[in-house]
Amino acid sequence: MFENTPEQIARHYSACLDSVALINRLKAKDVLTEDEVDTIARNKSHLATMRAKDYWTTEDMTPLEAV
Repeated sequence: MFENTPEQIARHYSACLDSVALINRLKAKDVLTEDEVDTIARNKSHLATMRAKDYWTTEDMTPLEAV
């Protein structure tokens, strides 16, 4: 079984926070393009997949769950 190093987990978490930030930036817009709506959906799907991973330790999942 493959185990992630603490550095890899930190990179995964950082990528998740990047997705959260992107979703929040787009949601703050008054009008979204079809591409932006798709981008939100893809990033939400990414976050759902990542939340299901079993390698998380003490990372705060609140921002990932809030979007």
